[in-house]
Amino acid sequence: MIFKNYGISIEPDYSDKNGFNRYASDILLEYQQSIEEGLDVEKYKDFFQESASLDNGEEKNKRSDEIFSIVTNADLREDYEYTEPSDIQRIRELRNEYKIKGKLPDIDLLKRKIRGAWLGRAVGCLLGKPLEGIRSDELIPFLKESDNYPMHRYVLSKDITEEIHKKYKFWFHDKPYADTVDGMPVDDDTNYVVLAQKIIDDYGRDFCSEDVVQSWLKYQSVHSYFTAERIAYVNFINCLKPPASAVYKNVCREWIGAQIRGDYYGYINPGDPETASAMAYKDARISHVKNGIYGEMFVSAMIAAAAVTDSIEDIILCGLGQIPCTSRLYEAVIKILSYYKNGVSVDKCFEHIHSQYDEHTDHGWCHTISNAMIVTAALLYGEGDFGKSICCAVGMAFDTDCNGATVGSILGMRGTDSCIDEVWSKPVNNKIHTSIFGVGTVDIDKAVEHTLEHIR
Repeated sequence: MIFKNYGISIEPDYSDKNGFNRYASDILLEYQQSIEEGLDVEKYKDFFQESASLDNGEEKNKRSDEIFSIVTNADLREDYEYTEPSDIQRIRELRNEYKIKGKLPDIDLLKRKIRGAWLGRAVGCLLGKPLEGIRSDELIPFLKESDNYPMHRYVLSKDITEEIHKKYKFWFHDKPYADTVDGMPVDDDTNYVVLAQKIIDDYGRDFCSEDVVQSWLKYQSVHSYFTAERIAYVNFINCLKPPASAVYKNVCREWIGAQIRGDYYGYINPGDPETASAMAYKDARISHVKNGIYGEMFVSAMIAAAAVTDSIEDIILCGLGQIPCTSRLYEAVIKILSYYKNGVSVDKCFEHIHSQYDEHTDHGWCHTISNAMIVTAALLYGEGDFGKSICCAVGMAFDTDCNGATVGSILGMRGTDSCIDEVWSKPVNNKIHTSIFGVGTVDIDKAVEHTLEHIR
């Protein structure tokens, strides 16, 4: 459209370079997501496919509006076997709650557990960060070629030879390798722990979802957020509040983004998985629905449980005890647990996860459930050993830095900072660099002291 007063055309740029208009670009992803949620949309499959084939532009955007209307008004299929609410009351009604038998540690031991959790998250994230985005068909050959298979150490800059650069499609250039960093580099996985601490600073333990929204807008730019979080951020700016902000044209609504945000709520509720998961719920619902929400509740509850029990199985069951036992996530995690208890090998377990979710698609690679299965498998098959467990999490591919960070956080809480060998902790150098406005670099020891204040 040309406006006479300005002599210019005012039209959106539909090239979607920044992911701000994902919905029209990801119509087929919406179809897959809707089918997995049990929505009765299969009769519209041709319309989805025809719309997806259009060039980006006004017509495709109009079609995406129609598709959004179809999805949001669709009924559940009669044969759908899961019940997956997104409201906290219904979630609680559908729990198979698991009570832990554990005593809250004294303040000195608790401090070391909290430090282990902070440090473990940073270490696990650093292990996976240089490999984020690699798929297993390149990850495994690369690890073998660099004498790191099964994975047992950081990837180092010396592993990345010119031959490696030429041989693999994955971009190994300019990555934060453990022998080149001074502290944990800026990463969304660690940003969110620090940001949660700021949320408690500003709003207290009784914060609400709208407080989380305001913190996101206040402390980081839109470019610090990805997938579901970026979509939600744009929705906030357009005056959509939770839970609408999580639903409106959000094709990533069950992806991993919330699952990486719940750690701090576990840190400040040691031995209290229910309160930890309730806080995680308030955080998750601003950008996610259903299993996307459950992922954050699951992780925060596991961390809270890890403060008072050494049993890996109890930790996992405590996490599951805070989400609907009628959900896909619950079923998937129970499957991994049964594999381990029945003596299925880690390789067979790995194959099972890859048979359920295709790592070569964005949806499979970044989904909450696929990555929660990896976290669960790494905790079990790592058998409580910190290094073995984070390496298992990263070595299974999918979202390497997210899964390494989550496993590291849980086991750091379980085993205290003493379970993290210096070979792992040294590159982190007690520092976490962030992109949070007014924060910059965080001293882990100071963050631990501040966490204890939030517990008290």
